[in-house]
Amino acid sequence: MNNCPNCGEPISEGSKFCTKCGAQLGDTTPIDTNIEYEIKGGNLPYVVLNLKKGQRIICESGSMAWRSPNITMETTSNGGASKVFSRLFSGERLFQNIYTAHADNSEIAFSSSFPGAIMALDVKPDHDLICQKRSFLAGTAGVDVSIHFNQRVGIGFFGGEGFIMQRMSGNGKVFIEIDGSIEERELKAGEKIVLSTGHLVMMDSTCQIEIEQNTGLKNIFLSGEGLFNTIITGPGRIVTQSMPISKTANMLYDYMPHPSNNSSN
Repeated sequence: MNNCPNCGEPISEGSKFCTKCGAQLGDTTPIDTNIEYEIKGGNLPYVVLNLKKGQRIICESGSMAWRSPNITMETTSNGGASKVFSRLFSGERLFQNIYTAHADNSEIAFSSSFPGAIMALDVKPDHDLICQKRSFLAGTAGVDVSIHFNQRVGIGFFGGEGFIMQRMSGNGKVFIEIDGSIEERELKAGEKIVLSTGHLVMMDSTCQIEIEQNTGLKNIFLSGEGLFNTIITGPGRIVTQSMPISKTANMLYDYMPHPSNNSSN
């Protein structure tokens, strides 16, 4: 069995792409992670990438907006059955698309699925990122997106972030979707921040996450903040969002017509 020339992952004979980093096999040239891009569109964002010949981009199926004709697409499980089920549990689509540029100055664009922002993040071999479900939009071929399990049961039930989040590892650039506006901060070792449900977008893997129960009957039943908050402890960087899609959906639900319980057939 051979190994991927980019990340060292064992590869099966006859494979065209590495199941971990997406590198095209048979090409001993390391992946070029330096990529030109521009994020546009304001609160309805999209990112435009200018690719060199041979550069590859991995994205969720259906997220591409437009591309140059000299960019080809291959739909793949990008890791076999285990990766398919991993993406199913992390809220992503089952298959991914790999776009390859066959000439310099090849353009491809990806658009967000919800009003808010797109953020570019660097992923390094010793610097994994933990993100909310469904945040991955696109990334260079050296980035691996897998599931991250919150080890504490209470976080999944009460913290609002869920049992399963996304872990982004490898080496390259990744673009994530954010609901609303971005707030970014660096936490020192032992420094904490209290977040309301759904506002966490990303944290460094060096951060810790736990839940805290609000105290006092008035605070619990009259504050509108619910029973629990999410506590993030440094060291590391975190990114929060101003308008979680779950809260927006709940607000819109109140304005939608609902069938009456007294209606007759």
